Amino acid sequence: MIELGRQDMDPSRRGVLGAALFSAAMTIPAWQEVVGRLEAVRLGRTASIGMADVEAVRAMTEKVSELDDQFGGRYARPMAAAFLVNTVAPHLRAEGPAEVRRAMLSATSDLLYLTGYMAVDEGLHGLAQRYYLKALELAGAAEDHLTYCTTLRGMSVQAVDLGQGAKALELADAAAAASPQAGPRMLAFLTGQQAHAAAQQGDRAVALRRIREAEAAMERAESRSKAFGSYDPAALNYHIAQVRYELGDVAGSVDAMKASTKAQYSHYRRGSVRFHAILAERQLRIGHLEEAVDSWNTALDGYPFVHSGRADQRMAAMRSLILPHLKNPGVAELYERSRPLVPSREAV
Repeated sequence: MIELGRQDMDPSRRGVLGAALFSAAMTIPAWQEVVGRLEAVRLGRTASIGMADVEAVRAMTEKVSELDDQFGGRYARPMAAAFLVNTVAPHLRAEGPAEVRRAMLSATSDLLYLTGYMAVDEGLHGLAQRYYLKALELAGAAEDHLTYCTTLRGMSVQAVDLGQGAKALELADAAAAASPQAGPRMLAFLTGQQAHAAAQQGDRAVALRRIREAEAAMERAESRSKAFGSYDPAALNYHIAQVRYELGDVAGSVDAMKASTKAQYSHYRRGSVRFHAILAERQLRIGHLEEAVDSWNTALDGYPFVHSGRADQRMAAMRSLILPHLKNPGVAELYERSRPLVPSREAV
C-alpha cells in the first residue's frame, strides 16, 4: 500500500531529521512491478478531488523548486514535507475520476522526487531514499515513465556523490533501461549520469563511450524542443567535467567546468555556490591559486543566502584548504571574509 505518513514526512520529528544513512543494498522496484498499481492507493469517502487540486500540487512543486534553487534544501524541504502530509496525503485517499487520480499520483510523485532531492542537499540520505522510493511507487501507479526514470537518475546522483559507484551505475543503468523511447535530450540527461557513474567505477572505456553518446544526443536535442528541466549543453559540460575528474584529468575537468557557462547557474544560487566551490578546489589542485580564490569569492557571494548542507561542506573544506596559503594576500583576504560566514555553519 502506498501511503504518506507523518512518521516519514513530518519535518518536526527528530527521527526524520537525524536520518543520514545511505543504503547501498536497498531494493529498487522495477517499472513492471509498479506500473498501473492504482489499486494500491487507498480510497476514502470523505472528499473528492478534481484537476484544480492536481494543478495546485503542481504549482506548489514549482514554487518549492524555485525556493530550493535560491535558498537550498534546508530552507525549502520542510514546506514540501508539511504540504505532503497536510494536503497531498488526503488527496491520495479521496475519490475522483480515474484520470484525475492518475494525474494526482503523477504530480505527487514529482513532488516526492523534489523533496528527496532537497533531503540529499541537507545531507539526510536515509530520508531522501524514503522519498525517492515512494516517488517510484507513485510514478508507477500513475504510469508516469518520466518521473520514474528521473527519480532513478536522482538516486544515482545521490549514490555517486557518496562514492557508491557500483550502486550509482546500477541505478543509472536502470533509469536508462526504463526509458527505451527517450528523446535525445532525455537520453543525454540519462546517459551523462551513466558516464559519471562508470567513471567513478574506473571503467574508462564505458565512461568515455557514454559521454560521447550524451554529447551526440545533446547535439540532436538542441534543434528540437525546449530544455528538459535545467539539462542543457552547460549541464552536459558539467557531466563531462565530472567524468574527466573521476578519470584523473583534473585540468581537463577545470576546462569543462569553465565551459559550463555561468548562464546555467544565474537563476540557481544554491547550485552556483556549490559549482564555484568545486571549481575552486580543482583549480587549487592544479596550482591555479589566484583563479581558485576568485572562484571561492564567487561562491561566498551567494553563500549567506543558502541553507544547504552540501554548500556548508564545501565552504568548510575551503577554510581548511586555504590555510597553507595564508601568506598570499588574496588568500588572507578570502580567509578573513569567510570568517564571520563559515564558522556559524560548520556546526550545522
